[in-house]
Amino acid sequence: MVGVDIKPQPHYCGDEFYQADALEFSLEGYDAYHASPPCQAYTIARNNGSCQNAPDLIEPVRVILSATEKPYIIENVYGSPLISPAMLCGASFGLGVGGFDLCRHRYFESNFALMTMPCQHRRGFTIGVYGTGTNKWHREKFGRCVTADEMRQAMGIDWMTRKELSQAIPPAYCEYIGRSLLQSI
Repeated sequence: MVGVDIKPQPHYCGDEFYQADALEFSLEGYDAYHASPPCQAYTIARNNGSCQNAPDLIEPVRVILSATEKPYIIENVYGSPLISPAMLCGASFGLGVGGFDLCRHRYFESNFALMTMPCQHRRGFTIGVYGTGTNKWHREKFGRCVTADEMRQAMGIDWMTRKELSQAIPPAYCEYIGRSLLQSI
């Protein structure tokens, strides 16, 4: 497993990491691709003005990955221009912390069969992992901010910082997608 990002990723957990522009990185010699273009151009947070210059990279990534004629996944958030995406939620994998289900909806476009798992979180009993973790919603629900350790436990990730967690995909999602990929090939 090889990772590519334009920014350093000191806690990357794959076999190799290259700091490079993913749009220019050679895709020769790989069997499948999983891309997670920045979500800020599509997330609801763009409405608060904090994401005004966010790059819109899904279409360029799709063009590059389609040209390989190999299996691919493109991950992003609700509102992104993915084609017929499957949605995964942390609660479907039993993720969460302290009796709260992880509500982390992520959408996955693929050129192979990928089934959506039903979203099973209980209304009002959810925890989100995004931004700095100091949002009003968590303060109202818990009476305090969610800690970085709670975020790590909810996501099933124990090696990342709070900021890295806000950008991460739970490993359970990647394992599920990997099994689907292996079945398709």
